[in-house]
Amino acid sequence: MRIHEPFPGVLAFYEGRDAAPRMPGWQGEAQELGIAAYAIVSGDEALVYDTHLSPDHGRAMRHALAGRGIRRFTVLLSHWHTDHVAGNAAFADVPILAHALTRDLLIAHRADLATRTPPIDPLVLPTATVADGEVLRIGTRTVEVRHFDIHSIDGCTLWLPDAGVLLAGDTLEDTVTYVVEPDRLDAHLVGLDRLAALAPARILPNHGAEARIAQGGYGPGLVDATRLYVERLLAARSDPALAAAPLSAFVAEALDRGDVEAFAPYEAVHAANLARVLDHADG
Repeated sequence: MRIHEPFPGVLAFYEGRDAAPRMPGWQGEAQELGIAAYAIVSGDEALVYDTHLSPDHGRAMRHALAGRGIRRFTVLLSHWHTDHVAGNAAFADVPILAHALTRDLLIAHRADLATRTPPIDPLVLPTATVADGEVLRIGTRTVEVRHFDIHSIDGCTLWLPDAGVLLAGDTLEDTVTYVVEPDRLDAHLVGLDRLAALAPARILPNHGAEARIAQGGYGPGLVDATRLYVERLLAARSDPALAAAPLSAFVAEALDRGDVEAFAPYEAVHAANLARVLDHADG
């Protein structure tokens, strides 16, 4: 795991997109795509945004932050998926915040998470909930919680108004969004419109290119790229030629503009996305 500081007081803990041996199951899949968890630090306080792929990753994050003088920790979860909550056990003694939907989904899926490969067991649940628009104070820093129904119904992002920076969780992703709710893509488009209205200057997604994240993340074009991709997935339900097109055609404009980068493992993500969308349309 590598540590970067894309903005003063914003740390990225990055794993994957390298030649390191793959972890088992879903952890290896996340490694292949590349994943970052974040921390916003001020004084001796840190707001940890997601707890990474395992308790060991969570402990490594906490140890690194303690080495920087952090003594007070708060965790906020971006959403309920495995690669964002697996390290919760490393923070079991501190406040763990999440949207109410995230808490409810974790409770509903607790038995399933305990049977994953590898299992998340025990699952440390949130200790309190946050709502859209809630303001958190981390040292002298103001952080706003913004809920967006994108990728997952419970998507919770962090907005740094003083810097115009959005920590986007999985609401945005490079090369393309990972579709897990094919029946809700229209709702996700509404969420993307709301996110675009926030007008972030820079965006730090959890899944993206390490160099881009380390150097200050992505521009607002990542929102446009995600919207266009979702629109084309929906159009592919009635357009066989579009459904047969390669990923490069789906995101051609975004690639040309540099909003996203081609990364080979996302070919498989795109194929799985199409299959889910088309299967849902047939159903």
